[in-house]
Amino acid sequence: REHSGRLRKYYGITDAGLKHFQVAYPGEAISRDDIFYYTYGLLHSEDYRRRFADNLTKELPRIPCVKKPADFWAFVQAGRALGDLHVGYETVEPYPVTIKQGDLSLASIDDPKQFFRIEKMAFGKGKDRSVIHYNANITLIDVPLAAYDYVVNGKPAIDWVMERQAIRQDKDSGIINDANDYANETVGDPRYPFDLLRRVITVSLETIKIVRALPPLEMQNRWESAQRL
Repeated sequence: REHSGRLRKYYGITDAGLKHFQVAYPGEAISRDDIFYYTYGLLHSEDYRRRFADNLTKELPRIPCVKKPADFWAFVQAGRALGDLHVGYETVEPYPVTIKQGDLSLASIDDPKQFFRIEKMAFGKGKDRSVIHYNANITLIDVPLAAYDYVVNGKPAIDWVMERQAIRQDKDSGIINDANDYANETVGDPRYPFDLLRRVITVSLETIKIVRALPPLEMQNRWESAQRL
């Protein structure tokens, strides 16, 4: 933030929040960044979400301290990995999906804009989620079902991509949102929606892998005394 012509850094972690964790783990060199990533890792914990599901529907999350410093640092490390993965989702390696029509690298594509044009993706027959019909030219098969376990705001991340990477008309304004325009004019790559789908599959699988390797949630303090940061 700019202040008197100079840029100043403001932390989202309060002094009280920092002290709370430093007292909980004496002898550990804990920074505000560590607490941020600890929180991000903790909020992805399946144990945390399950145990405090009722509270999370009614109030802002409170962040407990885990019992062991080693577990604290495990959540920090996981939070950093998740943060890098989620912020950099557009640069991760696309998942090597299987294409029903064959290897696209061997295909002769004279008009990429038309070949990769997206209108509305759909699942396979009977809502088979292992199959995604991208367009008339491309059908993904053997999509790993585990990827759908990564849920964002109540919906698998893959579902969000399928919903947003399409041609959609807003019911109220009548405005048409065309994902092809963004791909061709802004990104300059007509296959952007296709690669984004593959990248989000990678992000989903890697997220689930990190989350399921988190340590069990063993809290140091009672839930009522957990810190609001």
